[in-house]
Amino acid sequence: MAATDGLVAIRDINPQAPVHLLVIPERHIASFHEIAELSAEEDKRMLDFVAALAAREGLTDYRVVVNAGAGAGQTVFHLHWHVLGGGNLGRRMT
Repeated sequence: MAATDGLVAIRDINPQAPVHLLVIPERHIASFHEIAELSAEEDKRMLDFVAALAAREGLTDYRVVVNAGAGAGQTVFHLHWHVLGGGNLGRRMT
C-alpha cells in the first residue's frame, strides 16, 4: 500500500474502523517495550510517516494506537502502529 525508507503500511485484514492501517518497521522490534532500539531518526521517520499516511487517506480526526504486550492486546509480536479513522471513533479504545 505505502512504503518509505524502513517502513511499510498496509490495511488491517480485520478493520476496527472505516480506515484501519498498520504501520510496520521493516527492522524487527518485538514490541513498544523495545522502542529504545530505534534511533531518534527512526522514531521521527515513523511518526512523520504515520502523519503523512493519515493525511494521504484524507483523515483529519484519527487515532494512533500501539499495543505493548499480550495483556494490552498485542497479538503480533513485531512492533506496529494502528492508524484508525474515517468516522466518529467516540471513546472506543480499539
